[in-house]
Amino acid sequence: MSEAAEGGRARQRRRTRRAIIEAAALLLGQGRTPSVAEVAEAAEVSRRTVYLYFPTVEQLIADAALEASRAQVEPQFESHADPAERVDALVHAVQGGFAATEQLGRTIIRATVSAPTTSTPDTPRRGYRRIEWIERALEPLRDSLPPERFERLVSALALVIGWESMIVLQDIRGLSAQEAEDVCAWAAGALLAAAHA
Repeated sequence: MSEAAEGGRARQRRRTRRAIIEAAALLLGQGRTPSVAEVAEAAEVSRRTVYLYFPTVEQLIADAALEASRAQVEPQFESHADPAERVDALVHAVQGGFAATEQLGRTIIRATVSAPTTSTPDTPRRGYRRIEWIERALEPLRDSLPPERFERLVSALALVIGWESMIVLQDIRGLSAQEAEDVCAWAAGALLAAAHA
């Protein structure tokens, strides 16, 4: 299967995951902790589908709690037209909020790593929000890059945007949060330049 076809399937999985998250966030916003059955009903999917994406209700609730970050991140990169500026703004918007969400991020990573393997191993366990943002930041480039190169760039940027890269740079390199954010922005710019080379 080509990378472009796989990208289409991946986008469908992200849409399903996003529907589950939005349903859980909506129920959380009503002041209660929803059950898996309630989330499944609100998202119009089966309970099995919810468990496919979220092995534990705790992981689902934690991810749903992060949904509020959209309001802080999306306006930062959507206001730019140039792809390089969009990607740089996205990196700073996501990485700049690391301190406020670090413990939640480490908890979600721990839950993901220790969760049993799903019956569909090609389904990402998390990260749909990040991939959606990267794709949207790169949208002005979509028609100028071959689909396989576009998908590869999205995957490469996923390595330098998010908690994992900040954790590596702080825990392994001993960088401050600002230094780590700057390295992530530099790496994202280098990846973008390489995709055009």
